[in-house]
Amino acid sequence: MKNPVNIKKITPFVSLSGRFLVAMPNIDDLRFEKAVIYIYEHTPEGAAGLVVNRPAAQMSFSELLEQLQIDHLTLKNQPTLLVGGPDKFSNGFVLHSSEYKVESTRVVSPKLSLTSTQDILADIAWNKGPSDYLIVMGRACWSAGQLEDEIMNNIWLTADESDEILFRTPYANRWDSVLNSLGIQSAFLSSGYGRA
Repeated sequence: MKNPVNIKKITPFVSLSGRFLVAMPNIDDLRFEKAVIYIYEHTPEGAAGLVVNRPAAQMSFSELLEQLQIDHLTLKNQPTLLVGGPDKFSNGFVLHSSEYKVESTRVVSPKLSLTSTQDILADIAWNKGPSDYLIVMGRACWSAGQLEDEIMNNIWLTADESDEILFRTPYANRWDSVLNSLGIQSAFLSSGYGRA
């Protein structure tokens, strides 16, 4: 009898960098219930992304600047800090429009970049930052093959990135908005979606 073919070994790797993940109702980790995650890195060694629809209740932008001892203007409209995931929660990440660039900026897609140094926070604090941005504390990470397995098990759907969703859609509406971009209405999803 022949050995069964290992599908993982013959399936070519496709990076999901620059795409959304949207949590399905059957996800069993409450930290990611109705999460929308922007994937900024995906290689055969693993993946990393930022939850982009969870405002942080415990700290304001001004408090973050004071904690980091960054001088700042008194901002009329304080940016909201987001909880990006359970990994490296003490680290900050800024996902932003690509016209802003410093030495540490990483290009994620033609429209979006990621900067994780204090330079960008200081520039935002003095109204010299990017035109569009999200300030995120922590991130979500997957080991090699883990994200692919979760997608195959219908834990996540993937969708194209959208500036409108990332920067102009209210946080509470982002999960529904990403699903709508796929032609799916959340009311019709069940925890058994996609299973035979």
